[in-house]
Amino acid sequence: MALRRALHFVFKVGDRAKTATFYRDVLGMKILRHEEFEEGCKATCNGPYDGKWSKTMVGFGPEDDHFVAELTYNYGVGGYQLGNDFLGLTLQSSLAVSNAKRLGWPLTEVGEGLYLTQAPGGYPFYLVDKEPPPHDPVQKVCLGVSDLQRSTQYWSTLLGMKVMDKNEEKRTVLMGFGDNQCKLELRDLGGTVDHGTAFGRIAFSCPREQLPDLEALMKKENQKILTPLVSLDTPGKATVEVVILADPDGHEICFVGDEAFRQLSMVDPKGNELLDKAMAEDKSDEWFAKHNKQKAAA
Repeated sequence: MALRRALHFVFKVGDRAKTATFYRDVLGMKILRHEEFEEGCKATCNGPYDGKWSKTMVGFGPEDDHFVAELTYNYGVGGYQLGNDFLGLTLQSSLAVSNAKRLGWPLTEVGEGLYLTQAPGGYPFYLVDKEPPPHDPVQKVCLGVSDLQRSTQYWSTLLGMKVMDKNEEKRTVLMGFGDNQCKLELRDLGGTVDHGTAFGRIAFSCPREQLPDLEALMKKENQKILTPLVSLDTPGKATVEVVILADPDGHEICFVGDEAFRQLSMVDPKGNELLDKAMAEDKSDEWFAKHNKQKAAA
């Protein structure tokens, strides 16, 4: 499974401007590309919403060798309810820590050289106050599970992830497809996983030829397939094929064909400009205020 790669985590955002400030100015990430869509995604990339939405990819470098964030913004939805499913993204960057302090972004020291902060919407981020490693500053994504043994078996046996560390005291398992990739940490909640309405999705790539076999394996093992193998079009860009799965706790997992995705995910030098233009043209907040209404809270 060395050919499989961790790609990104999908966050639903209600305030695009504040969110852009957090990723660009606090974390120090770059806008890799920005796309606007007039209707919902066939693979529900933007959640269960049919209307206009946008996708912004942000990271410390290209998705070919960095784990990035996919920010989905549904016009007309002002906020989402958090669950206990997403427990944090950890990144190593002393610059992010100093940026947060300089900008007055709230930080809580939770360990030696380890700070907890929140992205707009309440998503937890852990910042390690050290120089970033030579590859990618993003270290791991942590997800809550209700049965650690069952989840470890699913991710390792069915999806091919390697178990890299176990911590019985913290009730966590650290897994990954490669040493220099972002890792997945599973933490036993000792209870039910609540996805709220903010629920995200973690994405991986694999050689395109593996997608039908992966779908067949999930059918054989009676596991949940949210979206069977489907092609997704992005106007003017590569068409990619994906299979969307759900693990035993309902965490959404996207597997995308690697070859076409490498074309789709190429950095757009106009990404920053396109995001700023879309935010400037987005009059939805003003419209709701003028009509004395509030954006829907999902």
